[in-house]
This record gives sequence, C-alpha cells and structure tokens, in this order.
Amino acid sequence: MRIALGCDEKRYVVQVALERLRSWGHEVTYFGPVEAETTVPWPQVARRVAQAVARGDFDTGVLFCWTGTGVSIAANKVPGIRAALCVDAETARGARLWNDANVLCMSLRLTSDVLVEEILKAFLETEYQPNPEDDACLAMLAEMDADRAPRE
Repeated sequence: MRIALGCDEKRYVVQVALERLRSWGHEVTYFGPVEAETTVPWPQVARRVAQAVARGDFDTGVLFCWTGTGVSIAANKVPGIRAALCVDAETARGARLWNDANVLCMSLRLTSDVLVEEILKAFLETEYQPNPEDDACLAMLAEMDADRAPRE
C-alpha cells in the first residue's frame, strides 16, 4: 500500500509509525520536518498529504499533530478526503468500516508507540463494507464536497 505520512513535529511516535509501516511492507512517503527541533505548520502538512491522497498518488494518508484535531480539520477541507481522528484501534476500525476514512489522524501527545501500532493495524487491515445506509451517507458527503468545489 502507498501511504503518505505527515506531521508538524517529528516526534518519537512518528518515527515508530514510519518504521512499523515500512516493516509491514508498505511504501511510505514522509511529509514533514526532517529535524526533531523544527516544525511545519499543521495546515500545510495536512493539505499536502490530503491533496496527494485525493489525487490518487497514495492509497491512504496518516497525519499527526499535537492533538490530532488540527490536521483532521485541515485534511477534511480537501474534497474527497474523509479524515478521522482516532485515539484507539476500535475507533480506527470503525472509521474504515462505516465511514470509509482515507486519512488517519493521531495525536502526538496521546499516542504511545504501542498504541500507534494497534491503531495503524486496525485502520489498514479494515476495509469499508458497502451497505445501503453507509453508502447513502457517503453519497451525502460527496454532495457536500461538490458544493464546495470552485465554480467556473
């Protein structure tokens, strides 16, 4: 799987996520600061990852910021993105299963190295299960995206 991973601060949990994803055989491209002491504005990194996923350059995205809230808000501004802030594996599983989330957002503050592995596994190993109720909800989201599209 091709995964875009971004963060505004390169913390230990980000390095753990990168290493785990690569060890599981995923092709991961990193978006974010190279040095631990530097930062990138969270809207900027979220936009880059979300746009790359929306274009189809990547199968999914993973984003981190201090709370995870900022990157989830920013990523969801990109039409076609369904970013989910997940603090545990069950939430990540549900985000994929019922919402067909295509970007996983996590908190640098709350996510431990053990938890990041559980959340990533749940998100990546779960697939959306088409059904009339959730399909209708996803169609509503697509309409909302279309309403936000620039007019010519």
